[in-house]
Amino acid sequence: MAEYPIIADVSSYIVRTLRQKMCPEPIPSPNNIEISSPADQDVDYILGLYLYDIREESDVTQQPFIQKGRVQLQRPPRPYGLYYMVFINGSSQMGLKAPDIQKIIGRVAQIVNDNSSVLPNQLQSWLDTQEPPIVLSQAKISLEEKVRVWQAINKPYQISLFYKAAPVFLSSEVVIDTPRVVDASFGLHLTGGEGGEA
Repeated sequence: MAEYPIIADVSSYIVRTLRQKMCPEPIPSPNNIEISSPADQDVDYILGLYLYDIREESDVTQQPFIQKGRVQLQRPPRPYGLYYMVFINGSSQMGLKAPDIQKIIGRVAQIVNDNSSVLPNQLQSWLDTQEPPIVLSQAKISLEEKVRVWQAINKPYQISLFYKAAPVFLSSEVVIDTPRVVDASFGLHLTGGEGGEA
């Protein structure tokens, strides 16, 4: 089961993929793509990845308790959805024009479509359980909801892409000791009619 860094690992995977596929065209350097917030000031990068919400996935089937050894049970992992915004940094000194911005946004959409899933054990190599892939898909939110995300960080709305990464299973540290069987009794009951063999 994935450990708590899995959330940061998903963010790093997205940025790493964008850096590999977007440089040197349409973005000159991998250093121009960062995990950041549009609210950050005085930072000179072009493309930002902003994790703006994390929600528990109530529609994903919960797993039963997991057997650990002979006498322990571990609470099952909880599934989460990670909500991301990919945006152009308005304070960048690169002097981007509208056609440049549209090319960058189009290339991001293309890359995410072509690299839309990753297995948890690709992010955490020590995992010994087979977990479902984490799928990156367009977040089903309206323009009004997108505007509210920008308003929450006191920035005017600008064209951006919104994605959801799910399910991201987060392990539990709660382990329960189950009672050990210390006594067992067995009985044998034979039946047979009169004169029959017993």
